[in-house]
Amino acid sequence: MAAPAFLRTVLERRLSEPARVWWTTTAEEIARGVSTNRFCALLSLASRHAPTDALQASAVEQDQATRTVPGLNLERWTLRDAARVGLITSRSDLHDQGGVSAILEAFRFADEGECCALLRSLALLPRGEDYRWQAGEGCRSNMLSVFQASACDTPYPAEFFDDVGWNQAVVKCLFVEAPLWRFHRFDQRMNADLARMALDLAEERRSAGRQVRHELWLCLGGHEASRSHDALRQEIAPDNPHGRGRSAAAYALARAGAIEELKSLRATESDPQVAAAMDDALAGNTDASRFRLLDPESPE
Repeated sequence: MAAPAFLRTVLERRLSEPARVWWTTTAEEIARGVSTNRFCALLSLASRHAPTDALQASAVEQDQATRTVPGLNLERWTLRDAARVGLITSRSDLHDQGGVSAILEAFRFADEGECCALLRSLALLPRGEDYRWQAGEGCRSNMLSVFQASACDTPYPAEFFDDVGWNQAVVKCLFVEAPLWRFHRFDQRMNADLARMALDLAEERRSAGRQVRHELWLCLGGHEASRSHDALRQEIAPDNPHGRGRSAAAYALARAGAIEELKSLRATESDPQVAAAMDDALAGNTDASRFRLLDPESPE
């Protein structure tokens, strides 16, 4: 198969002329068929031709990517990621066991950057179920870049992880402080076990005198109603100095259906940041993507 059109477009616009020639020639070689060793070597060689500069996909390019693979977000891709994913998806045997075996072998020998590209490619590959173990390992990685390539900005976990794997990835995300709003279809995969795990974690952190990460409150929804309500009341209390946590609690109360209580709290709220979050939540904007507004590192 040929690399997706959106990848070819971004590479043609950004690679230098020598790098474009190398990438095109290499993609054609891979499409004709290469040994597994050669395939792995070519993925590695991409580091000589494609820089690690941010891809900076335009709105049009991002739209093209999303139409090709719903849930795919290119915001944090590098140009080298795009070059490698383009080479991976150039294989003509990805529907066959030979192609799957080559991808699995590439994972075995991949360095950090190659592993990230392989993980980013999974949402574009047929037979996605064959790579569950590799994606799960990515979510267990202690390397933040690998974790995010596996769990964030991709539809793969939402489509292929069971509830146990999904919940583990979400809790790991809280520990490594990656943004949960970057999990595709987060709201559709919420469940009672995840809410319980999140509340347990909140109680542990509070017992240790530590701040609760604001995105933890995304995990509650309408589950564990009594515990959730108590935890959110504590978080949104005016004496809590953490505005981001209070704002997150406002969204979480609305997500749990506590609209009247949120209206009452809004009537006496003096913090502009928290008041804005309350107004937004009361206007019905309560999906997980709203937490992007609370992310200080979120791209504009």
